[in-house]
Amino acid sequence: MDCKLCLNNELNEISGADTRNYFLCNNCNLISVHPNNYISRSEEKQRYLSHINGIDQPGYVEFLNRAIEPASNYLNKDMLGLDYGCGYAPTLSKILKRKGIHCEDFDPYFLKNDLNKKYDFIFSTEVFEHFGDPRIELEKIDELLKPGGFLIVMTERWDDLNRFSKWYYTRDPSHVVFYHNKTFDYIENKFRFKKLFDDKKRIIVYKKCQ
Repeated sequence: MDCKLCLNNELNEISGADTRNYFLCNNCNLISVHPNNYISRSEEKQRYLSHINGIDQPGYVEFLNRAIEPASNYLNKDMLGLDYGCGYAPTLSKILKRKGIHCEDFDPYFLKNDLNKKYDFIFSTEVFEHFGDPRIELEKIDELLKPGGFLIVMTERWDDLNRFSKWYYTRDPSHVVFYHNKTFDYIENKFRFKKLFDDKKRIIVYKKCQ
């Protein structure tokens, strides 16, 4: 098994909070679940449908605003954005619409989109951890994003292997990859992004180099 991001083949098996097989890349610090441990697409879809999301859920709106607020410094009403992985109840685009900012939706399970445009900004909130092949997904996102555009990522990061085996984030069977600060440094260099904001825990705002 190679790293799903940097393709390095030097991986170390580690323990998570469940019985799945986890592998740590010694190059980019991505931790991946072995594909044999993935749940089926139908099981994954049902898990998403069990979440209570939507514009009428104040807690969910507040959660998404953690990513929207730092990104707002870079967005304006002349831009077109994309919510990459919007889920069954698109909400982030509705929050932005209230601010006068247009954002389209895409989700491989719930909302098809031809994705034949270039976007000024792309949000991907609580989605990166579901990528079975993060390298391919990042290549897609990079292709969709205009030079000078903004990528806003929300996914909780691991920071200590000693705590990883107790981390609640690994208990979700639809979470199959886990990122470290070093992982996002690799992404920044590989895809020629410039980091504009980083809370060091969950949210990053990148600008794509011209």
